[in-house]
Amino acid sequence: MDLDVVHKDLLIACAEVREANAADAISGAGATSEAGVGTALVALPGSTEEAAAVMRVAAEHELAVVVRGTGSRLSWGIPASRCDLVIDMSRLTGVVEHAAGDLVARVRAGTRMGDVAAVLAQAGQEIALDVPADATVGGIIASGLAGSRRLRYGTPRDLLIGITIVRADGTVAKSGGKVVKNVAGYDLGKLFAGSAGTLGLITEATFRLHPLPAARAYVTAEYVAVSVACDAVAAAANSPLVSSAVELSRAEPGGPIQVGVLLEGSVDGIEARSMRMADLLGTGEVSADQPAWWPAAPRAGAGETLIRVSFWVSALARALDAIEAGAAQSGVSPVIEGSAGAGVLYVRVAAGGQDGSIAHARASTEAGSANEPEREAAGTAAGAKAIAEFVAGLRRAVAGERGAVVVLAAPAVVRAELAELGGTYGTVPGLALMRAVKDQFDPGHRLAPGRFPEAL
Repeated sequence: MDLDVVHKDLLIACAEVREANAADAISGAGATSEAGVGTALVALPGSTEEAAAVMRVAAEHELAVVVRGTGSRLSWGIPASRCDLVIDMSRLTGVVEHAAGDLVARVRAGTRMGDVAAVLAQAGQEIALDVPADATVGGIIASGLAGSRRLRYGTPRDLLIGITIVRADGTVAKSGGKVVKNVAGYDLGKLFAGSAGTLGLITEATFRLHPLPAARAYVTAEYVAVSVACDAVAAAANSPLVSSAVELSRAEPGGPIQVGVLLEGSVDGIEARSMRMADLLGTGEVSADQPAWWPAAPRAGAGETLIRVSFWVSALARALDAIEAGAAQSGVSPVIEGSAGAGVLYVRVAAGGQDGSIAHARASTEAGSANEPEREAAGTAAGAKAIAEFVAGLRRAVAGERGAVVVLAAPAVVRAELAELGGTYGTVPGLALMRAVKDQFDPGHRLAPGRFPEAL
């Protein structure tokens, strides 16, 4: 690749192109490296037309392309293994159209969700997704990110009614329209939701909106017995009181379980419904303020492993038991939180993986009389092995429940251990179809190469 020629061609296609720096590395890329994979150039298109022109240049020069919003979830799943060009979406921003009467808004993909919320709130409306305010529209679609209210409103794919994308060869394609009932063409929105930048570049999205609720109430309860907590979750999720969210949190294995229910609606209606929900939970407390333990959008702290466990809601107790049993067997100490009422839990395991005594014992055994740095390295390896064993055990446990266990984020040393135990995704139903779709949209496999599970 002649970098100067590529740079010149990109400048013809896009007003803003620069050479990459260390901050543009794709974090966590590679099976065993935390340093990330570097890139050569960064393009910042300001319109769909510029984005299409950039993609045509990339296709002409056979560049590996990674699309970036905030970049906070580029290391989720399997990070890209190669990148010649980062397409940064920070210039492609703004609410293009807000049809308040139709409860529809069309927004550019680089727009921050907090900025969108501020515009829509002026008309008393919202995109009903609990996601970080600094997350971009394209980022939440590509990652399929959803928060606690997925129980009532769904995920990004459920709220999308139109989308504009640029294919790998620079072709612009649109799906859907400006009204909720429009069904013309292929449903690219559902196809691109959760695609992690492997099928094309999202430039605009049209969402179905909801009115901002006049009032909210949180009804919370704490349980010791798993069975009682699960009964409470099922009762709240299936209640005619219409819960917007039914969340669960457990800070440590064997610890108390927090269950919380979010109710939304009119001021008078919320008061009556929240009291009835408190009775339904048995020991429920009502507050207008979100409890401190209420789960945020899925996240992984520095060095943490983030695991998504999905299942039928009726199998919640068995999922919690499987997590508990796996923790006891492998020695990890997971934090559990998530949308139990929607059949989704997120499990976070700290960098070391295990409690101090187990990690120290394994490290001492493996390192023998080695010096302190070697013992620390052995402890890290032992912790990574324990986490991988924990994930493998969870997959075996939920397989009979038609559940799934996916590692969303993990240090490289954990991913390396997982490679021998089912990898990041485990068994992927319909993988052959997914590969066929990938081949159609990106035949050269230049979009986020390595991110798609081709080796499974």
